[in-house]
Amino acid sequence: MSDIEIPESHPRYQSLLTRHRIEEGVEKGITSRQGLIAQGRGEAFDYLLGERTIPSADEAARAAAAHLLLADRPVISVNGNVAALCPGEIVDLAAAVDADIEVNLFNRTDERMRAIADHLRDHGADEVKGLTADGRIPGIDHERAKVDADGIGSADVVVVPLEDGDRAEALGAMDKVEIVVDLNPMSRSARVATVPIVDNIMRAVPNIAAHARDLRDAGATREELEAIVAEFDAAEALEAAERAIRSGSDE
Repeated sequence: MSDIEIPESHPRYQSLLTRHRIEEGVEKGITSRQGLIAQGRGEAFDYLLGERTIPSADEAARAAAAHLLLADRPVISVNGNVAALCPGEIVDLAAAVDADIEVNLFNRTDERMRAIADHLRDHGADEVKGLTADGRIPGIDHERAKVDADGIGSADVVVVPLEDGDRAEALGAMDKVEIVVDLNPMSRSARVATVPIVDNIMRAVPNIAAHARDLRDAGATREELEAIVAEFDAAEALEAAERAIRSGSDE
């Protein structure tokens, strides 16, 4: 049984677990009500993907891991839905690639920022950035422009799961490597990403961490990591995901 009393044998276990975590996030003040809509949209795409990690998404997760291991200042951006869905997994990924964690919200309030930071700490995070907000992303007029200067502001690689398209474009304009997790291969976020991972975040985040640990355990050299990065084709990954959604096949 899970923490919400859903038997793992239930055919819709993962879907129901995800829904309940978002609901609980709203109740705790972590997730905005708009996050419920975003979750429903993503769930529809996951259903069309067969609620599985397709081969192109696994390749993207491996490329993401290589980017993070090569990075000088990797940062994982967390919004309300991410915090509700996979806080422990985010903390584990940060540990696997030595990345900072930073909270960034569209519907930003001091109360929500603190609630999410505390939630992440409750799941093992030592430090959570985002509350200082002494930097800005150029070209954005809303609250998601606010970042920590020593976090996302100076990052060379940013993991931006469940990202707004306009901020994804703005981060790209700052020449940052963007790793986007988005179940919609046609979204702006996925299309501007250096590495688009078309997968459920609850599968994608632990998958990136697993690839990072495998690469480290295998003693992958910088040259080998750079080769993984160079071989990844974002356009092909998006096309493969769209084919899978339209046809139900990986071919």
